[in-house]
Amino acid sequence: MTKPKFIDLCAGIGGFRIAFEKAGAQCTLTCEIDKFAKETYLANFNENHFEPDIKKIDEKNMENFDILCAGFPCQAFSLAGKQAGFADIRGTIFFDIVRILKEKRPRGFLLENVKNLKSHDKGNTFKVIQKNLDDLNYWHQDFIVNPQSLVPQRRERVYILGANKDLYTKQQFEKLVADVRADIVSTHQQAGKRFETILDKDDVEQYTLSDKLWSFLQQHAKKHAAAGNGFGYGLMNPDTDITARTLTARYHKDGSEILVAQKGKNPRRLSPRECGRIMGFPEDFKIVVSKTQSYKQFGNSVVVPVISLFANHLVKFVK
Repeated sequence: MTKPKFIDLCAGIGGFRIAFEKAGAQCTLTCEIDKFAKETYLANFNENHFEPDIKKIDEKNMENFDILCAGFPCQAFSLAGKQAGFADIRGTIFFDIVRILKEKRPRGFLLENVKNLKSHDKGNTFKVIQKNLDDLNYWHQDFIVNPQSLVPQRRERVYILGANKDLYTKQQFEKLVADVRADIVSTHQQAGKRFETILDKDDVEQYTLSDKLWSFLQQHAKKHAAAGNGFGYGLMNPDTDITARTLTARYHKDGSEILVAQKGKNPRRLSPRECGRIMGFPEDFKIVVSKTQSYKQFGNSVVVPVISLFANHLVKFVK
């Protein structure tokens, strides 16, 4: 049986690809502009068609495919950024996705972004996205998923699942949505993975914070607490704590989001491999770039087991 084909836009280091290939689909095009992410991606996948810049993709001459995947840039909508939205050039990448959907008319799509996408600009940004998908004649449904039952991390993201109205009835799409939602509910009812399950037991001394950095983080937290804005580091006790705060692309700076308490010494940040684990990447995933770039890449990535929740159903749906 022929495998459904998918394209991996704004691919990062391949979180979508791992999930969709495991679900039985075949990647026919990858797009990622960051040269370091590309280095990691190519080290892990047998890639034949790589296009760095989505804006240079000629949609009229693309090979046909069944599913479009895209974790389009979130910085334009994130609470951690300036929230410029479509005024930010990164925010306009959504319209490149629209351009490709309009021309190629794939059977379905899956998009991922930060939860704040739905509330950005008082909800107007999300209304623009919904209208564009309506105009393309696609059924679509958004989901907010927190992966803490699948990985020991609180990381709410919005996922938009779509199917071509020319090929599927409303009832068929509603069944797909119901199946995905049932899987999400089922995972939420499971006991979550404990934080300690991602931790290395040895060779972690290099990640211990210096006295200077640890003192700075403590003083910084006290200052912000006094101002009432709640900034602080996230200190995890591996013996008792279960779910960590959200890993972000700035983790390389000081590790303040997720610090691991150590007996008799300063806390430490996670290693790059531990960051991969907290995002659900497999143990054999190759880490080939510097620690700084690895932290950025995992902090910007998708949670692989969450993508699998969608991929498992969407791949079967389009066959």
